[in-house]
Amino acid sequence: MPYVLAILLTLSVYQLMVNVQRKIGTPLVNPLLFSLAIIIPILLATNVSFEQYFKAAWPIHALLEPAIVVLGFPLYQHLKTIRYQWQSITAILALGVVVALVSSFVITMLVINQLPLAVSLSLKSITTPVALVLTEDFGGIPSITAFTIIIAGLVGALAGIPWLNYIGIKDAKTQGLAIGAASHVLGTATISQNSYEHGAYGSLSLIISASITAILSPFIVPFMITTLT
Repeated sequence: MPYVLAILLTLSVYQLMVNVQRKIGTPLVNPLLFSLAIIIPILLATNVSFEQYFKAAWPIHALLEPAIVVLGFPLYQHLKTIRYQWQSITAILALGVVVALVSSFVITMLVINQLPLAVSLSLKSITTPVALVLTEDFGGIPSITAFTIIIAGLVGALAGIPWLNYIGIKDAKTQGLAIGAASHVLGTATISQNSYEHGAYGSLSLIISASITAILSPFIVPFMITTLT
């Protein structure tokens, strides 16, 4: 597949869905999800494999990691306010990390009783590079972790804000912290469209949650493996 065609297809479809979302005005029309729903049938119809498409569209993939740095801009804008709250925010997010790790692991073991799957699912709510390294270290299945990370991100992007509003949590800071912790980059990028405050606290939550998970999981996950298996 030619480079120009792959890049043009990707950008055109994504921009189309961004325009559709803006016109309809609902987060349920997620550009990433609906772009996949359009591009995959096109690849199948033209008999182009994912490997061929990915190789042709690699310049876009190469720009993803630098683009994540943009999420730090709202954080920089609210730095003066956040620096007075970092202790309470860190404590709350640490508790959230522990609950996420333990609950996912325990529920998976009770329902399915498959240790590699339990390890993989317990790391679903942090950013992909950190999660994949930890999953492999603990004997999990990186491909399953990667898939569940995408699902967690999509759920947060599609339903995070509507659900939080529904249960009465309407503060932008709290919503940002919740989505950043549970739905990492994809959720944070989506809620950043709501306000800079959403983006700032989502980015902060994303960074701190990933750091805390990297620090605590080497103690928590082996303990759960030993205790519950």
